[in-house]
Amino acid sequence: MTNPFDDPDTNYTVLANEEGEHSLWPASLPVPPRWMTVHGPSTREDCLSRVNELWHGLRPRVGRRAQSD
Repeated sequence: MTNPFDDPDTNYTVLANEEGEHSLWPASLPVPPRWMTVHGPSTREDCLSRVNELWHGLRPRVGRRAQSD
């Protein structure tokens, strides 16, 4: 069975959570709790590009706030 997260021929969405984290997500799978769709469905390349535009750091929003205090 092919991993749906690695399939270059499927449609994807970009999800975001309350912490400002973003994720590439297969459009055929249900959106997990506490995440929302912010882009797509579209191609894998388009969604990966959008994740790179939207998410500038690996640290969640809470961690970024604590570091700046």
